[in-house]
Amino acid sequence: MSTRPESFPVSFAALGNLLVLAALLIAVLMLAQLQGEGWWLAAPRSGRWFTAGAVVLAYAGAWAWLAARQRRGDHRAPAFASVDAVRVVYASQTGFAHVLANRTAESLAAAGLPVRVQAIDTLRSTDLVEGRALFVVSTTGEGDPPDHALSFVRRVMSQTAALHGLRYAVLALGDREYTQFCAFGQHLDDWLRQHGAQPLFDRVDVDNADESALRHWQHHLGQLGGATDLPDWDTPRYEDWVLAERRCLNPGSVGQPAFHLALRPLAGTLPAWQAGDIAEIGPRNPLAVVGSFIQATGWDPQRRVEWQGSLHPLADVLARVHLPDPAPPRGSDVQAVVDALTALPHREYSIASIPADGALHLLVRRMLRPDGSPGLGSGWLCEYAVPGSTISLRIRENANFHAPSLDQPLILIGNGTGIAGLRAHLKARVAEGARRNWLLFGERQAAHDFFHREELLAWQAQGVLSRLDLAFSRDLPGRRYVQDALRDAGDELRQWVEAGAAIYVCGSLEGMAPGVDAALRDILGAEVLEQLRLDRRYRRDVY
Repeated sequence: MSTRPESFPVSFAALGNLLVLAALLIAVLMLAQLQGEGWWLAAPRSGRWFTAGAVVLAYAGAWAWLAARQRRGDHRAPAFASVDAVRVVYASQTGFAHVLANRTAESLAAAGLPVRVQAIDTLRSTDLVEGRALFVVSTTGEGDPPDHALSFVRRVMSQTAALHGLRYAVLALGDREYTQFCAFGQHLDDWLRQHGAQPLFDRVDVDNADESALRHWQHHLGQLGGATDLPDWDTPRYEDWVLAERRCLNPGSVGQPAFHLALRPLAGTLPAWQAGDIAEIGPRNPLAVVGSFIQATGWDPQRRVEWQGSLHPLADVLARVHLPDPAPPRGSDVQAVVDALTALPHREYSIASIPADGALHLLVRRMLRPDGSPGLGSGWLCEYAVPGSTISLRIRENANFHAPSLDQPLILIGNGTGIAGLRAHLKARVAEGARRNWLLFGERQAAHDFFHREELLAWQAQGVLSRLDLAFSRDLPGRRYVQDALRDAGDELRQWVEAGAAIYVCGSLEGMAPGVDAALRDILGAEVLEQLRLDRRYRRDVY
């Protein structure tokens, strides 16, 4: 792993520094020996001067070699780095993007991925031909790139490139007080897409170091590395909500059960949110697991310990953290053990309702780990928490998936639990009388997995859902998915787009999202689809 931010890889830097220091030390010792006594005085004086001079020249040459490497931007991967290492590239004006790039690299390395960090000015166009790259870039002034990124803009972004083998993502840092918010990140994202690079996930824009947007980036990193239990960089500030209702929507399905959840704030006042926003959940360990841990340690569950700056009952803290396995031996210092524990990471879910519903709705599928145990977040929400339980929750604004204008036709495309985010948009538009709405939805079996069936059919009968296209993959011998339904409706899709429609996609990143993207390109053409994206008429919330 190479996570150091210097302008040359760690292995070469360390080797060069050792060479320089060793040469300097030897030269100093030898020169000193010329004035005194030492192990080499047996050599002729002329030979000793020759040796010292050679060492000094070697010392100067080593420094010259390092300086030349730095000037010419020679940043070959260190010998121990994998050829398929993920590049984490930063463009930083004040150092914050640099810090986040290192945190990104640490998260990927913790997930077992080979990774290297480098400044954007050291990047060559040939580095982007294939592989994976994550860009952490800031915007300075009125939409300008950081100073050290100007050379990359002039050398690389001013040229055409064939980047079809590159998969990438962009974390764009900015401040909404400026007109050109996150402009450099957006320009970089546009340039990469236009030259054929494929996004690993959609760009994440960060307003003034907003911690919720940064956690969204971390959420994607966990999925990229296949390690969703990675700790959050910062402690989320949750509020207490109550699980008011839980109901399985697909009994008998060949897939995992999916649950409709209704939550209300413990304080009683429902906060505001918009369709497209996200609920961040703080999961907990099952009571039985916490009880077994406490029994093994012999600790008092009601003992108050310090955690995250305040005192809490021990049992409450143990419910919120990764528990060590095996449990520490009896007699261990409780506070010392607690100090070493890390909090469980948050989970994100699309909000399926609007505030007018009187509750925050989620649609969560219970996921299973490889050993058959329920997943961290879905296990807590779908199995371990009981109605009436307190749920740690906070709402995250997701401006990239907020609604278009009401007079604009809206095409909603999704699969599985992705219907949650689309349902919120439909509810908002129905409430405001917007009638030009088209939903394309895919799942496994119509008899079991037609989520919110009665509601959707009622909207269709009322005329507020102009068109409803369904694809249930397990109901026919040949699998049919939502992207197939989209292709079948290609002529009408073009008509809606020509009439100004926006296209919103919500659901699985693997399979559905690239399949829908390919279908849209085939139907509309690559240039039209790219223009829709630039005009913010093609938006996605995929995971």
